[in-house]
Amino acid sequence: MLSQEEVKSILIETNVLSDGHFLLTSGKHANQYMQCAQLHQYADKTELVCRSLAEYFQDKNVEVVVGPALGGIIFAYELSRILKVRNIFTERENGKMTLRRGYSVAPGSNVLVVEDVVTTGGSVKEVIHVMEDAGANIVGVAAIVDRSNGQADFGYPFHALISVQMETYEPENCPLCQKGIPIVKPGSRKTANV
Repeated sequence: MLSQEEVKSILIETNVLSDGHFLLTSGKHANQYMQCAQLHQYADKTELVCRSLAEYFQDKNVEVVVGPALGGIIFAYELSRILKVRNIFTERENGKMTLRRGYSVAPGSNVLVVEDVVTTGGSVKEVIHVMEDAGANIVGVAAIVDRSNGQADFGYPFHALISVQMETYEPENCPLCQKGIPIVKPGSRKTANV
C-alpha cells in the first residue's frame, strides 16, 4: 500500500499537481491545481495508485464500480479491473446525472462509487443518488485525492489515498492578483459566476 508521501510523489512526477495562479470552477482563485487526467498518461502509475486504493475495498464484496463522466471513468475502470468486477459510469443528460448507454444496476448490488478528486463532492453525491434510485447497496466511496479539507460527507464510508489542502481566495482578496501574477483557467468545466 502506498503512503501519502508516495502518492504525492507520483502526483508531482506525473504533473497532476501544479503551482501557479488558477481560476477554479467555483470562481475562486488558488495557488495550486490538480488535474488527475495527467496521471492517465502513465498506465503503470495509474495502476499502482488504483491498486493501492483497491486494497481498502477488497473485503467489501464489490460487484460494480461506478464513476462519473468524465473524471471518474478511467479510475473506475482501473479499480474494477483490479477488483475483477463490472464497471459502469454515469453522465449528465439535460443537466442531470443518469445511467445511459444501456447501463443498469440490479437492486441490492454492492456498488463502489469512485471519483478522481473530491472537492465539494457534488458529482459523487449525484452518482450516489442514481445508485440509490436503482436500489444499489453502496459499500463505499473511493477517491485518489480528498481536497475537501475533511468536509466531504457522503453518508457512506469514504476513503481517499491522499488529502491535499489548497488555499483558495475570493477574487477581490487574491494575493496572487495583487502581485500581478497572470491567471489560468484549467480544466474543462465552466466557471461559476464568470
